Amino acid sequence: MQKLKEAHLFRGQLIPVGGKMVERYNDCLKTLGFEPTNLVAFSIDGLGWSPEIAEERDNLYYLNHGEANSHGIIVSPLQKGAPVYMPNHSFDRELMKLIFKTYSDQITDITRDSAICLDFDQGIDAFYEPLDMLRYREVIVRFKLIHGIGKAQQEQFQLIEKFKSGNNFIDEKIHAQLLDSAKKYGDLRHRNLDLPELKYEVSSYFSRAFGGVYVLKDFIKDMIIFEDETMFKKAIDDTSYDILMFHIDHDELVEKLRDHLIAECHLDQVVQTPRYERIKKFEFHQELKNGSHPIKEILEDKILFKSYLNKIELNSLKKINGVEIYLERLQRSNQYKLEDMVDLDFYHALHQPHSSLEPIHQDLIWKLLVNISPKDVLFLFWYDKEQFYKAYQTWDDSFQDWVIEQIRNNI
Repeated sequence: MQKLKEAHLFRGQLIPVGGKMVERYNDCLKTLGFEPTNLVAFSIDGLGWSPEIAEERDNLYYLNHGEANSHGIIVSPLQKGAPVYMPNHSFDRELMKLIFKTYSDQITDITRDSAICLDFDQGIDAFYEPLDMLRYREVIVRFKLIHGIGKAQQEQFQLIEKFKSGNNFIDEKIHAQLLDSAKKYGDLRHRNLDLPELKYEVSSYFSRAFGGVYVLKDFIKDMIIFEDETMFKKAIDDTSYDILMFHIDHDELVEKLRDHLIAECHLDQVVQTPRYERIKKFEFHQELKNGSHPIKEILEDKILFKSYLNKIELNSLKKINGVEIYLERLQRSNQYKLEDMVDLDFYHALHQPHSSLEPIHQDLIWKLLVNISPKDVLFLFWYDKEQFYKAYQTWDDSFQDWVIEQIRNNI
C-alpha cells in the first residue's frame, strides 16, 4: 500500500490526534462504553474512526455496539468535510455533513477544551433477521459532552440566578459554589454548548450489516440485495414482506434494475467514453497471460496494446472487443443478439445509475453497480474504497502503477 500512501490515495486526509486530544478521545470512548486506547498518538476521519485504533483492536468497527448501534466522536472542528473511511451505512457521510452544517459554531466552541460523543439511534436495539433492515425510517443523532460540561453550564446558570435572587449575593456558600465551578469548568456563561438531537430521514441505503445489504425503497417496488449468499438464503424464506430479493451475483439483478428505472446502459454512448476504455483495459489485463513488457507500458502505448491484443486467445479477444463487434454488426443487421456477442459481466460493468435518480441515490447505485461488476478501477476507488484496497493488493506492481495514474488523472 506504500505507493498509494505516497500518492495520497490511501487515507490521505486523516486528522492527527495527540496530547490533550488523546485524553478527550479516550474519555469519549469510556463515555460510549468502550475501552480507552493505549496509543499516545493516532489519526481519525470525519466520523472519529481511527485506522490505528482499529488495528490495535483488530476490529474495523470498534465504534459499534453490534451492527445496529453505531457511534462517532468529534474532537476537532477539522473533522468538518473530512472523509468517512469506514462507514457503517451509505448515509454516514450525509449524517456528518448535517451535524457540521447545523452545529458548526457549537462544535468549534466545544472542542476548544472538550469533545462530543455521537449516538446514531435508528430505533432498533439489535438486528435479529436480515429483513429488519427494512424497518429503518429515520436516524436520531444524540450528543453527549465529556466531563459533564453541558450539565455544568446549566448548573452555573442556576447558581447565577440564585445569586441574583434576594440577598443571596452575600451568601458565601453560593460564592464558593460559583468559584468551584469556574475553577473546574471555566466561565460557561457565554459558551455555545447546546446541541439538541437531530433527525435524519432514511430512504434507500447500504448497510454493512448481515455481510452487506442494499435496501432500495424509493422505486417501483422495494428491493433488497445481499452481498452474502448465506444471508440471502436465510432471508428468502421470510415471507412477511412483499419485496424483491436478490444476491448480488444473480444474473437477472441488472435486468431488474433496468426494468425498475434504477440503472441503464446505452452501449452506443458509453463505448465512446474514458470509462469504457478503462473497463476494456482492465479486462485486457485480466485476460493477458504472458507479456514481455510491463502491463502499464502496454496499456498506455497504442501500438503495443494492439500488438498484444492480436496475440491473445480468440475467445478472450471476443470478450474484450465484444461490445465494439456487436455495435458494428448491428449497423448492418438487427438480427444479432447482445447476449450472443457481449460478455455478461463486461456488459454489467458498463451500466450507470438511471439519469432520473437524485444525486444521493446515484451515489448508492454507483456503489452497487461497481460491486456487481468491479471492472472500473476509478469508480471502485470512488464508491467503495474498502473493496478497492482489497483488490489493489492482488494486482501486480505495474498494473498498480497504471491504476494510480488513472485515479490521479481524474482527481
